[in-house]
Amino acid sequence: MRFTIAMLFVCGIAGLAFADEQPIDLKKAPGVDKVEGNCAACHSLDYVQMNSPFLNPAGWDATVTKMIKMFGAPINDDDAKVIGDYLKANYGG
Repeated sequence: MRFTIAMLFVCGIAGLAFADEQPIDLKKAPGVDKVEGNCAACHSLDYVQMNSPFLNPAGWDATVTKMIKMFGAPINDDDAKVIGDYLKANYGG
């Protein structure tokens, strides 16, 4: 019972934190649909904009690979290439 109450509390607080979150508009370019469809399934798209000053093309390739191999993102090879190409072309430092 305590666990249920604690989870309701945590989820309620988390809901308040996301209530003010603004939609993220990524650059409109080929591949944006794959990024929005695959990446946003697990995390906010603001990570793309937040990390872009720090990641060069090799860093984006490593990030896409990490999301698939370490975190288990269900992204096929074709989509991974499109996502990587989009990130490198539009946010590739």
